[in-house]
Amino acid sequence: MTQQQVIENTIQFVKTQLQDAEGGHDWFHIERVWKNAQLIAKEEECDTAVVELGALLHDIADSKFHDGDETVGPKVAREFLESLELPEEIIAHVEHIITYISYKGGHQSNDFTSKELDIVQDADRLDAIGAIGIARTFNYGGFKNRSIYDPNIAPDLHMTKEQYKKGTAPTINHFYEKLLLLKDLMNTETGKKTAQQRHDYMQSFLNQFYAEWNGEK
Repeated sequence: MTQQQVIENTIQFVKTQLQDAEGGHDWFHIERVWKNAQLIAKEEECDTAVVELGALLHDIADSKFHDGDETVGPKVAREFLESLELPEEIIAHVEHIITYISYKGGHQSNDFTSKELDIVQDADRLDAIGAIGIARTFNYGGFKNRSIYDPNIAPDLHMTKEQYKKGTAPTINHFYEKLLLLKDLMNTETGKKTAQQRHDYMQSFLNQFYAEWNGEK
């Protein structure tokens, strides 16, 4: 099976698996991350097959939608890749990317590192910021029936991993608890440059939001 055939099969598998997914974690999110990853990979020395597979499968079973179980995604991805009879080193690498890609309240583990993980992680984080990041954040907040903003509930920048995963704070707080922090966590030069532009856009949005909230505009 050629690399292109593997990618095409993976795309069809992901589309099927995520056909009923929440709007911020659906096929279109995967597609954007995949495209981001391909763009970044052009500027890096890396295994493009692992990058593409990692990007396509990184949210195949997001723990947020599986009672916080972080083992489901890697397991589903491994079983699928084994069905394609890919080499174990590729399967294990993709499995590790899925395991270690998430933000998790800033409590990242350094148990595994690779250039391919760096690329997919940057690609995923880019989709969490900027205009699309704003849209996804409010979409998920609505999905979880959270309030938009409450001036009496301050962002919590010192949450544990479990507190972060179980958070129920207003959606605006998520900007401070995650989105505005991502710019300084990017791994690649392409990721850093793009993240700065999207970060600035979010800052402008928040300035406008507070002005409207306070009746100043």
